[in-house]
Amino acid sequence: MSDTATQAPVLTIDGPGGAGKGTISRLVAERLGWHLLDSGALYRLTAQAAAKHAVALDDEAGLARLAASLDVEFLVADGEPQVMLEGEDVTRAIRTEQAGDRASQVAALNPVREALLTRQSDFAVAPGLVADGRDMGTVVFPGAPLKIFLTASAEERARRRHLQLQESGVNASLSSLLKEIQARDARDMQRSVAPLKPADDAITLDTTRLTIPEVVDRLTQLLAQRGIGASPDDP
Repeated sequence: MSDTATQAPVLTIDGPGGAGKGTISRLVAERLGWHLLDSGALYRLTAQAAAKHAVALDDEAGLARLAASLDVEFLVADGEPQVMLEGEDVTRAIRTEQAGDRASQVAALNPVREALLTRQSDFAVAPGLVADGRDMGTVVFPGAPLKIFLTASAEERARRRHLQLQESGVNASLSSLLKEIQARDARDMQRSVAPLKPADDAITLDTTRLTIPEVVDRLTQLLAQRGIGASPDDP
């Protein structure tokens, strides 16, 4: 891990897919004026690059090479996040259920995780970093002053994803989404490398019955209790 990773405060937000990590992480980072690391996007991008370059998802060496040399840009266009892979806008392509499933397979491979580890830790620069993923608190930033494990019931996560797809004009079966989420949870928790689990010193927060603003407020309060994370707008 680089020296900068130990100098800047880091808030890690881990948890299963559909728990709201992406939205919550973005909003907390915006409120604090901190940087944001969407680690899941890196695995999705590796899987996307594999499809583009005809690299099989069980080719560990080939995938590790792709991960180490990803030509990626994270941009903001009209206030919305935009992800570019080799000059191509893949923002929507990497957010499909199929892309998430492929990313989960790729993330289970140790050579890929090793290839991405340094790249992820280098995101920790002043004034601070919100790191969203599945092993941010357990592997990438074990010294983070605040670690959150964000979760929600599988049924609620499937409902949220179903609503999100409907709003995007995509037809999807709620029962199929639930099965996909349950299968991904099992794969992520049972993998031998960096399995999905809370860090020993993480705070678990169940968002099943919480609103997005409630979760954002809770996390910024927890940071403030530790004397870090004052918003740029705060006196």
